[in-house]
Amino acid sequence: MTPTESQPLEGAAVFNQFASDNYAGICPEAMQAMQEANQGFVPSYGDDHWTERACHCIRELFESDCQIFFVFNGTAANSLALASLCRSYHSVICGDMAHIETDECGAPEFFSNGTKILHVPGILGKLDLVEVEQAITRRADIHYPKPRVLSLSQATELGTVYSPEEITAASGLAHRYGLRVHMDGARFVNAVASLDVTPAEISWKAGVDVLCLGGAKNGMAVGEAVLFFNRELADEFEYRCKQAGQLASKMRFMSAPWIGMLESGAWLRNARLANARARQLERDLSQIDGIRIMHPCQANSVFVEMSEVAAAALRQAGWRFYSFIGSGGARFMCSWLTSEEDLSQLAGAVRLACGGR
Repeated sequence: MTPTESQPLEGAAVFNQFASDNYAGICPEAMQAMQEANQGFVPSYGDDHWTERACHCIRELFESDCQIFFVFNGTAANSLALASLCRSYHSVICGDMAHIETDECGAPEFFSNGTKILHVPGILGKLDLVEVEQAITRRADIHYPKPRVLSLSQATELGTVYSPEEITAASGLAHRYGLRVHMDGARFVNAVASLDVTPAEISWKAGVDVLCLGGAKNGMAVGEAVLFFNRELADEFEYRCKQAGQLASKMRFMSAPWIGMLESGAWLRNARLANARARQLERDLSQIDGIRIMHPCQANSVFVEMSEVAAAALRQAGWRFYSFIGSGGARFMCSWLTSEEDLSQLAGAVRLACGGR
């Protein structure tokens, strides 16, 4: 029986869901910007003042004259960015839990005409640089896909964040061997909020060449931005976007929300709120018998271990959550819309599922 088909346990009405920050709707600032853009006739395919203004906002935020492209989703952003950095006989090195390895249905390989993903182990979702160097230097013969890109996730798939020093070390290693550095920044803004740094400090200033900047998980309806800090790497990227069906005809509705988010400061407020709610949830769940916190809560996710019986009871009650981290593991995501009441409701449901009162 699926969660939507199941009957709630007694006293367990679901107010919100914690499976993903994608579940939350559009924040007011993004919605208002879309409404403001919905006036009159505007040139299509990005040749409009809304897109120009959005690019200006992003460049100011990152303190960089970067080249910017807007695409519909993170899979397209990552896949097309990696394709632009690689040829078909190259390889991309990433963590063994990286989204480009586990959750993009082979799209990076598809759009690059065969570039191979090489995944290496790490700790708490972060790359082990010893393993990375071994992957780079393991072979240099023509029979081995030549390493070309190092890909980092910020925040990681386990909710941890790379410090500026860690990114600098990873980028330095990659550049020393002639590799480019790609960053999957689906939750980049949560890392900025967690570290209390500027976006530049954990991107180009730390050696990142290309950043896929997430908007949907931060409160937008749809859309990610691909930032090329080295503009030469963006050569003909617009053709990749068009060929992949990622060139929006009414581009203003993808770009305008960035204006609303950035000019109002909502991008950072939303991330801070989501992070704060996750840390509160971590504290609440850690006090429940039968619950073990699996990873440090450094962004907006909480990973817990519970019994299979408890997990089944939660799902029976109508709660949705992912358990891709293994048997007994559960991930709860907080968003800009998560309230303290939502946290209380979930904590109460977890306590009940674990046999408490």
